Amino acid sequence: MEVILLEHVDKLGKMGEKVTVKNGYARNYLLPGKKALRATEANLAVYEKQKAELEAHNAKLLDSAKQLAESLKGFSAVLVRQAAETGQLYGSVTIRDIAAAVKEAGFSVERRQVYLENAIKDLGVYQVKLNLHPEVSQTILVNVARTEDEAKKQAKAFAAE
Repeated sequence: MEVILLEHVDKLGKMGEKVTVKNGYARNYLLPGKKALRATEANLAVYEKQKAELEAHNAKLLDSAKQLAESLKGFSAVLVRQAAETGQLYGSVTIRDIAAAVKEAGFSVERRQVYLENAIKDLGVYQVKLNLHPEVSQTILVNVARTEDEAKKQAKAFAAE
């Protein structure tokens, strides 16, 4: 199915591009999320009318994402968890835990903006990527420890590396 993108979509295209995607992806994600329109003549005319408004909205989102990325620079979240003597966690630290810790610190970050390949299952300091906008990302540190004191020691050791 051919669609016209209404915003930048990672690994697909930029706003205004006409791309071909699988039917299910368009019907279940792009169209309901108002990220694209079907590529028909009528919708192309609608897009051309709304183009300036959409670009202004995207620019505003980009600016707010850049400001958030700048304020998150050097941010470190400490998560206190129970762990075995070997350093393996009882459970794991997931995207939901990281997003909650960042929100608790006063930043507006959603769960879907946190990128983590695998759940964290050991104590330590981890770099986690936040995709704040398709064009803006920021890396934060997540310090997983048994206690606050242990977290401080881990942070010092990580900074020394």
